[in-house]
Amino acid sequence: MQEDYSLSEKRKFHIEDAILIFLLILSVTGVAIMDYSTDDGYGYWIIMVFVFALFAILIAWLQSKSQDGDFIKIVKEQSMHWLMSLIVVGGAFLLQKSGQLTAETASLVILLLLSLATMLDGLRIGWRFCLVGLYLGSSSIIRAFYDPFIWIDSIIAITIVVSAFLWEYLMNKRKEA
Repeated sequence: MQEDYSLSEKRKFHIEDAILIFLLILSVTGVAIMDYSTDDGYGYWIIMVFVFALFAILIAWLQSKSQDGDFIKIVKEQSMHWLMSLIVVGGAFLLQKSGQLTAETASLVILLLLSLATMLDGLRIGWRFCLVGLYLGSSSIIRAFYDPFIWIDSIIAITIVVSAFLWEYLMNKRKEA
């Protein structure tokens, strides 16, 4: 019985690691799209709010299966969190349309808003989401200050993935000992 639980726990962590990698790949892609076209980057990040929300709900569902958790309550909380995030992103869109923000600035603001929403959700569902949020925030700052930002962002993303796997490996070794 303990082995079954351990196996399902490992599978859950592998799924969460895969989601971490996928979200980082989508994030690097979004930063590259923003470099090519700020209008396309803006649209991309709006779509990413929905993608991040779906993955957050998936992770929360996986966690509710292994813990006592009401899935309907989790979906409501996640939906409200990401709906509010989308409303604030819509506010950035309106500021851009009113001329208060340029398309490039609006894209960076949306990236920061998605960063915050992801980090805050990470406090609820796990440290991997916090890492993705930190990556998004650092990407927006790096993009503002450095021209070859895509290389820096890529190195940070790779470092996050390697660190996450190393952390998990060390934690598994510790549990086995």
